[in-house]
Amino acid sequence: MSDRFYFRVISLFIILNGVLLFLKAWLLDNGVHHTALLIGNLALAALSAMTYSMSRKGIRSENNGDFLLRVYGSMISRMMLCLAGITIYAVANRPHTSKFTIFILMFFYAVYAVVENFSLQKIIKRKNS
Repeated sequence: MSDRFYFRVISLFIILNGVLLFLKAWLLDNGVHHTALLIGNLALAALSAMTYSMSRKGIRSENNGDFLLRVYGSMISRMMLCLAGITIYAVANRPHTSKFTIFILMFFYAVYAVVENFSLQKIIKRKNS
């Protein structure tokens, strides 16, 4: 079985970094913390790889309890780690926190989640066939 998820995540990471580097001047002019976006993109790519691995093991499991534990665990761990990251960013930059930076990071979260769910859906379709 060919799994292209990691190729997709690496490609997405490179594309998003390219867009961030291309728009760096515009982002900085609008008060966005460019370094926070680059670190957030890297963290989300790594987190997506980790949670995908957890969910994939859950899908392959024959035990329904193990499936639920791994899939919900990956979802909750992703949410909590993202929440912790945004909280750390907000506290560290308290006087200069950029809402636009937080919204861009939330957009990155959604994009990585869609790519992960798309790949997991393909695995489930293959398993049920």
